Amino acid sequence: MQGTRDNSVAGYGWRSRIRRHELPRRVLTFDQAGQPDLSVVIPVYNGERILAATMARLSGYLTSGTSEIIIVENGSSDKTLEVALKHAVDTPNVTFQVLQSQKGMGNAYRRGIEASSGSRVLLTADDLPFGTDDLDEDKKLQTKPHVVIGSKAHKDSITERSLIRGITTFGFKTLRQVILGSKVGDSQGTLIVDGDWLRSMVDRFDDPGFLFSTQVVYAAEKQGFKIVEVPVTLAPDDEPGETTIRTADVVKMFKGLVAMRRRRSEFAVAPSAGTHAS
Repeated sequence: MQGTRDNSVAGYGWRSRIRRHELPRRVLTFDQAGQPDLSVVIPVYNGERILAATMARLSGYLTSGTSEIIIVENGSSDKTLEVALKHAVDTPNVTFQVLQSQKGMGNAYRRGIEASSGSRVLLTADDLPFGTDDLDEDKKLQTKPHVVIGSKAHKDSITERSLIRGITTFGFKTLRQVILGSKVGDSQGTLIVDGDWLRSMVDRFDDPGFLFSTQVVYAAEKQGFKIVEVPVTLAPDDEPGETTIRTADVVKMFKGLVAMRRRRSEFAVAPSAGTHAS
């Protein structure tokens, strides 16, 4: 298509000048159109400094099979959206989608999952905290489990975290085990999930923030699916000052887990066939 035209980004109320291949709808440019092997969903909030490098690294890594990378900007006040649109360049193996959602990691994940079509879906972060360790370890698995977690709790993982972040991680794990009865070591790692199941369940995953991934893991546990945690190397904190946890955050975390437990019967029910199927 020549030139540009105005379009609403991701069906949201904001307007932006977007080229046709960047519109928030599925566009297949592979030689043989079909379901991608992998969808990578990346929520981005004020990530203009790191996003271009992340997109280039993933695009350069995903050189076999077919993949889609879905960038979901959520309430940024910087030039994140502009950076995403500029660097969303399709390759023979990778297509890009650039979307927007309301502010919040969970809101962004939900928007990206709804737009995804991959056989499997990777939920990760804009700074790729584990690099591609999670994908490397997943390749080693002969049989693909329902959920693969890039887990900081794995015995072979290497983590360099501030004291505050380490205490917070331990406290959250303890609360999750006590309140939910969860056996998973780390529900806050990166997740590689069966795509059809995830899209069929997405309406039940309603947390707008960081508990979204815990809802996904909890539902998989309650439905009896196999979950495998793989080792990763966590990059040191770039800005340790941002890890300060307020009392209000702890209270919110506790309330969120209690609310999740009250919905345990809902999470335990398998989705109906065809629900939100691509």
